[in-house]
Amino acid sequence: MTAPIRRDVLQDLEQFRSEARQWLEANCPESQRQPMTAADQYYGGRNAEYPSADAQLWFERVRDKGWICPEWPTEYGGGGLSAEHAKIIKEEMKAIRARTPLYSLGIWMLGPALLEFGNESQKQQHIPAIINGEIRWCQGYSEPGSGSDLASLQCKAEDQGDHFLVNGSKIWTTGADKSDWIFCLVRTDPDAKNQEGISFLLVDMDDPGISTTPIALISGESEFCQTFFDNVKVPKENLIGELNQGWSVAKALLVHERKLMSELGSESPREILVPSVAARQYLELDDGKVVDAQLRSDLVDYDMEMHAIGLTHFRTFEEKLAGVRSAAPLVMKYVGTEAEKTKSELLLAILGSQGLGWEGEGFNRAELDTLRLWAMSKAMTIAGGTSEIQLNVIAKNILQLPQS
Repeated sequence: MTAPIRRDVLQDLEQFRSEARQWLEANCPESQRQPMTAADQYYGGRNAEYPSADAQLWFERVRDKGWICPEWPTEYGGGGLSAEHAKIIKEEMKAIRARTPLYSLGIWMLGPALLEFGNESQKQQHIPAIINGEIRWCQGYSEPGSGSDLASLQCKAEDQGDHFLVNGSKIWTTGADKSDWIFCLVRTDPDAKNQEGISFLLVDMDDPGISTTPIALISGESEFCQTFFDNVKVPKENLIGELNQGWSVAKALLVHERKLMSELGSESPREILVPSVAARQYLELDDGKVVDAQLRSDLVDYDMEMHAIGLTHFRTFEEKLAGVRSAAPLVMKYVGTEAEKTKSELLLAILGSQGLGWEGEGFNRAELDTLRLWAMSKAMTIAGGTSEIQLNVIAKNILQLPQS
């Protein structure tokens, strides 16, 4: 059982909440509290352009406050705050609908792995650049023949003395054509068992021999790419952790990726519709109730599920504070992405013909995004480990069910 928080600690947190609320009110421009499109997102990077002057102002203010990564150490540009304080900042930003000032796989995935496994030189080089939005990162895990069975990857890195020589390809690399660096899993010992011969490398996307090809998606967007490595020289100092021990780094990073994916619905940058609100706008009502009994039942089921997910996220946070190792991130990746798929399908059922808009007049922005997000929701149950694979892992590692 988690120990109760002392009165003085509670008073400190409430004081911090009040100060955070005041700071946000004074420093977040009104334009950065409005619903946004994907074009309004700021990812940083060598060639990045701010969506607007207000977006730049908002990012710089949050960065200078140390709140881009409030829990990260101050020596690297973080806020040096506790998890409780960081949670308050997130809650207060959400309360005023403040836009996320910087979208970054470096923040969500690579940074925590670097803080755990990187040496001091690697941290000094990469962590401040992540926080300051100087470098945009992409992820090189999956390959054309190694998706859910990630440990079978074949992209190889041969030891050449002072550097590795990397050859192979990665697929589903989000934003690879716009990124500056990529963090990769590569095979450094072809004779070892799958998981034992893998290393974790950081690669500059400007290095000779790297090319990318965008992949067209059913949603009409092309945020994924296939990335090719043709005799790419990578310095030895870009190895994170021990040689052939990259699987440990990969597993730690996947925890953060799954947490990110489990929260995708609540973190969407778009002006998305909420099922319960959309129902009142698009469906026939009788005395305030949805007439269609099946849709009414589906709405209740969805709302109950989202309430349970919210409580589980809170429980996970409390377990983290108590130092309890939780299996929730693994479970919540499955639950969260499946819930996002359910929401999209429910919205299309509610919108009817207004949910079929792809482009053109007669549809508002939220209606157009609903169909695109429905298409993307299918991919989210595949990325980061398919739902089927996730269920197998949960059955084996958490429930410890017998294997057939």
